Amino acid sequence: MTAVGYEYLRQQLNLSALDLKRPALVKPVTRVTNINDCLSVPKNMAPTDGAYLDHVLFALKHEGTNLAVLAQTLPTISAEDLLTELRRAPNGAYIRKAAFLWETFTGRELEGAPTVGGAAVPLFDPTQYYTGPPVRNTRWRVDFNGLGSMRYCATVSRTPSIASLLNSDVLTRARDFMASLPAEMQDRALNWAYLHETQDSFAIEKEAPSEDKAERFVKLLRQAHERHPLSEEYLVELQNICVTNPLDQATAYRAEQNHLQSGLRGAAGVTYVPPPPDMLADLMGEWLVFANTAPTAIDPIIAASIISFGFVFLHPFMDGNGRLSRFLIHHALCSSGKLENGLLLPVSIAMKRQEQAYLEALQDFSKPVRERWQVRWLDEMKYDFKFQGDVSIYQFWDATPAVEFIAQMADLALEVELRQETLFLQRYDKVLRAVNERYDVRGSTLSTLVMMCLDNGGKVSNHRRKQFAGLVPEAIFDAIETEAKAALDEEMELKEKPGPTPDNK
Repeated sequence: MTAVGYEYLRQQLNLSALDLKRPALVKPVTRVTNINDCLSVPKNMAPTDGAYLDHVLFALKHEGTNLAVLAQTLPTISAEDLLTELRRAPNGAYIRKAAFLWETFTGRELEGAPTVGGAAVPLFDPTQYYTGPPVRNTRWRVDFNGLGSMRYCATVSRTPSIASLLNSDVLTRARDFMASLPAEMQDRALNWAYLHETQDSFAIEKEAPSEDKAERFVKLLRQAHERHPLSEEYLVELQNICVTNPLDQATAYRAEQNHLQSGLRGAAGVTYVPPPPDMLADLMGEWLVFANTAPTAIDPIIAASIISFGFVFLHPFMDGNGRLSRFLIHHALCSSGKLENGLLLPVSIAMKRQEQAYLEALQDFSKPVRERWQVRWLDEMKYDFKFQGDVSIYQFWDATPAVEFIAQMADLALEVELRQETLFLQRYDKVLRAVNERYDVRGSTLSTLVMMCLDNGGKVSNHRRKQFAGLVPEAIFDAIETEAKAALDEEMELKEKPGPTPDNK
């Protein structure tokens, strides 16, 4: 089938831009229509072969704004072609966008261009994308409203799933939930959240942190509420907290190529290659600008997703990038001002439970980027890396899967992790108090048995009865079970109780 628009440009100009998720193809249809995994285009609406500018204008009109393709395409289009179209339709929205982007990506001024008019147009259609604060280019009357800058910009499509998650306002719900708890319960729930967030962030990296490592990471998480501006120096400081081996602690961004490896040997085991060191400084500079401004300028969940995933895709250090990327979620959410008094959403706990979904969100970008690298295995520890792409691959990326994933994890962190742990603590307190009022049992022993009973659905197992037989009379095991069952039954009744209706309010 004949390709049109961005896909045509990718094929004809042999661009290294990543494959399109929904290419435009000529199909036997009467109007431009989304069908399955492609944009179906009537033959009579398809631009002619070789008319690259016409394909750019078609794409801008029907396919949205793909900066990675445009960054590689527009410098190949002559100034005269642009001027011809501008003279024909000086107020056209799409030719103005093309001219603005041509000047941006070539660094040249389009001399002899006519004065343009008409209403200012957004570069990204706000009905199609989540956007940032607009910055107007008065020459072309185009508002740059991307999530970032013209040197580093992610795109997030307005999907029904993301819209629903963002509209639920998980940060306000989390704040209200914590405010509803007694002060002591708040402290206990937050202490649990910090500890388990630490353990699961390490577990995602297949590590079990030592007591020292765990303590350092908890301190790191608490720093998120300081809203410290991010810089290379501060990121190095944070990396040194994440990584305890002095030989792996950074003093600056990496100066060598790194990569991610699976269990396979050789080049086949290389699963992702971040940008070359000579591209890294500029990319991280632009990422820093976004990371320091976005949490208060756009939806904090969107900002946190782009900051976290963008960091791990740039992989600025030789070690510690994964743990640091998850800390950056908390830093972004706290920097937004929406979380106060040490409140932390334990997203890593949810991410650990959803590791396959996390991997898929990462691979949406990492797998196609890996194809832009030629990797040769030289020996056990050495590889030869050759980048066969363009820096725009790393500058302009689709963050839609990242935002959807982080929004889901934030919701799970509140509704499953924090709420369930708080319920457990409340249940634990109730059972412990009831048994303690009737029996004299060593506090640590009773605490352990109550936890084990609640974790086992309200039953003290035969194994535990035998294990503690010399310390606890049989009647106490039965009392713990009775109180645990009563607490669980009470919760079940509350869950099943119907909500208020117009008749019984």
